Amino acid sequence: MADKSAGQNYSVGSTNPTKGRNRGSNQAAVRVYNERLALSLIRQQGALPKAEIARQTGLSPQTISVILKQLEAVGLVRAEKPLRGQVGQPRVPFSLNPDGALFFGLKVGRRSSDLVLMDFLGNIKQSIQETYPYPLPKNIKDFVRYGVTSMTATIDEALRSRIVGLGVGYPYELWNWGEEVGAPDGVMDQWRSFDIGAEIEDIVSLPTFTCNDATGACAAEMVFGNRNGYQNFLYFFVGTFIGGGVVLGGDLFVGPQGNAGAIGTMPMRVAAAEDENQQLLASASIYTLEQRLADQGRDPSVIWRAPESWTALGEIVDLWIDEVSAAIAYAIVSGISIIDFEAIVIDGAFPPEIRRRIIDGSLAALEKMDRQGVSPVVLAEGRLGGNARAIGGACLPLLANFAPDNQVLLKATG
Repeated sequence: MADKSAGQNYSVGSTNPTKGRNRGSNQAAVRVYNERLALSLIRQQGALPKAEIARQTGLSPQTISVILKQLEAVGLVRAEKPLRGQVGQPRVPFSLNPDGALFFGLKVGRRSSDLVLMDFLGNIKQSIQETYPYPLPKNIKDFVRYGVTSMTATIDEALRSRIVGLGVGYPYELWNWGEEVGAPDGVMDQWRSFDIGAEIEDIVSLPTFTCNDATGACAAEMVFGNRNGYQNFLYFFVGTFIGGGVVLGGDLFVGPQGNAGAIGTMPMRVAAAEDENQQLLASASIYTLEQRLADQGRDPSVIWRAPESWTALGEIVDLWIDEVSAAIAYAIVSGISIIDFEAIVIDGAFPPEIRRRIIDGSLAALEKMDRQGVSPVVLAEGRLGGNARAIGGACLPLLANFAPDNQVLLKATG
């Protein structure tokens, strides 16, 4: 495994000059910020020549030249073929080096866990999955120990030194969901005293970061899936339990306690019982589909063991999609009445066809609702699907080490 301090080998991986914005920054902090700014620009727009990076950042061509020389020296960027056919010297575009940095991402779910090894561009180099009826701390630790050891063993030593850290996306308060996931009484209480970040950091000897799994999925969508460049969007992720996230001004917003975008707890009026309320997660989560399949004597594990088989489930899925769509439409109107989002992004742990049908159904439900006083909003498909939460975990060390503002959601262990 990589040394715990591996992430500190890069000059862009240490100081956060945006923390405490009212205080002055020393020269080293400014340099780090400028390096991260250049990297983020290349990540967003693709390969760019020095002159264009200087123009968009407002930094001098000389400063950008020094920055790119340093980033190339440490292997984070690479020079591409010169752009010819224009007056003057050919311009050399710089792109991110896929192997410039590597990141582990762990998703702990109610039905399965995924561990991925992601490169600097967001490509998954390796991945493994473990399924279970419900998650237990010991099983998660064993899974991570095996996965990190086996994945690290398959890459050469030079790449091992570029593993920056491990991020964990997991559902908060797992102990509250014992009944819903079918765990024996009291078994899920183990999670009350289990510090997942500290325990995993001890296993992997890498800087470890944690966040809510749906928030991590939102981060992954923001960094790797947001092809339309939305700067302000509300994100829905339909998993075993629905969750979400909020992006404002191009940054992930989590709030002072990390619970911004916890849309699963949004109260809803239940049509069948006008005098009662329930939360969104009771109407727009995959666990309700599991329960209905089980009630019919059918095996619900097909949902998460073979997600491509959803279409074979028939009418029960059609009815569930209708309910999820109506519930999400209600939540959308609630959300845009508070913040003027330009887009709503919907994704989930299901096949792309199901995602499209939920978006279509949500649009149809919105047309029937009273939206007087709120602005129109675009509904867009998330790009990452079932991998979003694991990639979101891997995004945590990436953002911590390479984003201009790394405060957004990152809580390092220790």
